Amino acid sequence: MNSNILVIGGTGKTGRRVVEQLQKKGIEPRIGSRSATPSFDWDNKDTWVRSLEGIERMYVTYYPDLAVPGAKESVESLTYLAKEMGVKKIVLLSGKGETEAEASEKIVMGSGVDYTIVRASWFNQNWSESFFLDPILSGEVALPMSDVLIPFVDADDIAEVAATVLMDDTYNGEIIEVTGPELITFKDIIGMISTSSDRSLKFHEITLQQYVEGMRQMQIPEDVVWLIEYLFSHVLTNPENQVITNDVERVLGRKPGTFLQYVEETAKTGVWNTNIVLDHEPI
Repeated sequence: MNSNILVIGGTGKTGRRVVEQLQKKGIEPRIGSRSATPSFDWDNKDTWVRSLEGIERMYVTYYPDLAVPGAKESVESLTYLAKEMGVKKIVLLSGKGETEAEASEKIVMGSGVDYTIVRASWFNQNWSESFFLDPILSGEVALPMSDVLIPFVDADDIAEVAATVLMDDTYNGEIIEVTGPELITFKDIIGMISTSSDRSLKFHEITLQQYVEGMRQMQIPEDVVWLIEYLFSHVLTNPENQVITNDVERVLGRKPGTFLQYVEETAKTGVWNTNIVLDHEPI
């Protein structure tokens, strides 16, 4: 068993996929999560030391997002502890167009440890594994900024890029920006999901204020409400986040998957036709 690789967030959307990618390479990484043994909890620094023992390389995701208050301080503490304990390389998942997340990036970049930053656009899987799923299941999708063009990217592509740069030192010192191959709008997405899942989804254009009020009425945790409002008001409209890159193809030697491919494959699972209970996990 090869356990000198740590995947923090190893049960999350990208983390579990990074684990799968490493396993395909014959590597059995250590899982960094509260349910793992040893456990890793961002809110309990006592768990960090045991998780880092013997680790040489680590993939880091911060829940719920690097933009939230306190993320920078936690990443800083973990980074310098990792350096003290002999970690040689850190791959940090960040957000494309997220100014707040850049503070955490700079900490990793200035730590003296080898690093690669992976900046990702909005995940396709937000529509099947996160906060956009509930409205799809209800059949009534109400969102603000429905005409903004977004280069949604598949979590499988993010994970394959992350696993590759984690093990390949030719990408040390780089910022890799991963996007999908096209710019699409929320209206485009609802149309694709409606067709592929054989459902009649109704789309309603609302203001950001109405969207935030609606989340509070649904008793979504306040830190999640804050984050989603931040993502809509600062990230979605950031011109930097409306640019398609070729970094997926550069690293993997193939084009990223299209949103339609994601929709068609996801529709086969029946997730959009099932009434399920969802944990609200932002990107």
